Amino acid sequence: MLVTNGCFTQHVFEEISPYIDAMNIDLKCFSGRYYKDVLQGDFETVKAFIQSAVKTCHVELTTLIIPGENDSDEEMEELSAWVSTLEAESGKKIPLHLSRFFPMNRYEDRRPTNRETIHRLADVARRKLEFVYLGNM
Repeated sequence: MLVTNGCFTQHVFEEISPYIDAMNIDLKCFSGRYYKDVLQGDFETVKAFIQSAVKTCHVELTTLIIPGENDSDEEMEELSAWVSTLEAESGKKIPLHLSRFFPMNRYEDRRPTNRETIHRLADVARRKLEFVYLGNM
């Protein structure tokens, strides 16, 4: 079992994948801007990693819902539509875990994610995905 943020190159993925039965991958958001500007990461690398992982093992995705960053219905619609496409291509179900944010580190100025927001976004995701779970509630 591998828990990861998905920031692996294809070469590294090919090296480790034979030893992995399941992965939980953090899909921090569905925005290239957020990955680049806030996380100093690469959204396309993470998506490519997830696409490769789905082909080789069981995959579950986790998204931490941060108020004002990735809590819009539109972003959840895009995220769940993309995951739904992966499910159709692979023939596998991909559970999505939506986690409630609590302030710490550089986001100490924020409030915890409203429970209502998590429930609303879960309803949006469930329009496309069968398995949507809530965390930190």
